Amino acid sequence: MTKPKGFEKPSGVRDYVPYAVSKLRRIERDVLDCMSRWGYRQIMTPTMEYYDTVGVASSTSDRKLFKLLNNRGTTLVLRSDMTAPIARVVSSLLKEEPLPIRLSYHANVFRAIEEEAGREAEFFQTGVELVGDDSPEADAEVVALAIESLKAAGVSSFKIAMGHVGFLNGLFDEILPGSTEAQQSLKEGLLSRDFVGFRKTISELGVTDEQRNWLEGLLRLRGGQEICDQALELSGHPLARASISHLCKVWEVLEAYGVSEHVLIDLTMIGDFSYYTGMTFEGYASELGFPVCSGGRYNNLLKQFGRDVPATGFALKTNRILDGVNGEQEAAVLPVLVRYDAAHRKEGLAEAARLRAQGQSVVTLLIDGDHTGPDAAQPGATSQAYGEVITFGGSLG
Repeated sequence: MTKPKGFEKPSGVRDYVPYAVSKLRRIERDVLDCMSRWGYRQIMTPTMEYYDTVGVASSTSDRKLFKLLNNRGTTLVLRSDMTAPIARVVSSLLKEEPLPIRLSYHANVFRAIEEEAGREAEFFQTGVELVGDDSPEADAEVVALAIESLKAAGVSSFKIAMGHVGFLNGLFDEILPGSTEAQQSLKEGLLSRDFVGFRKTISELGVTDEQRNWLEGLLRLRGGQEICDQALELSGHPLARASISHLCKVWEVLEAYGVSEHVLIDLTMIGDFSYYTGMTFEGYASELGFPVCSGGRYNNLLKQFGRDVPATGFALKTNRILDGVNGEQEAAVLPVLVRYDAAHRKEGLAEAARLRAQGQSVVTLLIDGDHTGPDAAQPGATSQAYGEVITFGGSLG
């Protein structure tokens, strides 16, 4: 193993230069402010968690977890999402709080990835969890809030694709009862959006022509509210029909919010099928070919921490918004330069303090009497730009 060079970083992590940090913080601030106006309170949890608690409960596969040992030999993980840590807190520190509980967060999370995949091992998420409400109103609330949060982040053109895990489970159980392996293969095809592979799996199952048509018909279930009626014709399974009924009610609430124009029903949408239990959704920005937000219902997670209550939520993929979405361009705010000579130091620093108290960014500079400008007085000052220059000292010019 070769020793890293002086400027090298581990694969999958990055440095954020000042401009990127400014944009990231603006996205974070505006989105959290939006969530706060919807009644969501911000929470922070540790970067490290126990593997046997949060690590095991996480939706992230075991091979993608960053694991480390503490000085007592206990296995820890770097958090791979925020949902499992929040479930831990809701089931312990917030156990006595009345339901529903609305929480928001902004945090860095970590997932081990293959180097050649070109994906980040550390990235940022901004999201919410709504705990203790199993209604269509709650599911619609998080979708509507995701839409408002994307707007707050500066994403102007996007679509939310919404599905329901229960419909797929019911349909597959109706057509392939007891065939767990076959059902999982079909779900994996949908999860990876490999529709060619999905059709290939169907052809290898030995189903009847009618069953083949039902399964392939799933790929056409994308659109508006009319998809609900089409789905009911496709399956008579009680779970599938109950799931579609729930999804229709979510759509009705989204229409009442006035945001249904941003949403389409996509019954191939499955999310992480080992994690979600009901409605799932993903948001796609027009500038990007991959999701900028995702979420859904996960009613089984909190029971792993001893509190059996339903929950739903979503996370914005803040890094993708930072890197791939133009959004609103921020005007650069240049600092004020306050110059002074030794005799006027007190006046110069007092003026700098006054301006900072007003919220302005101020840089101070002591000028030798032989110099008449900041470029000559301080090496490298030519690379600095200022919005205004204030001078204290009659000889400075």
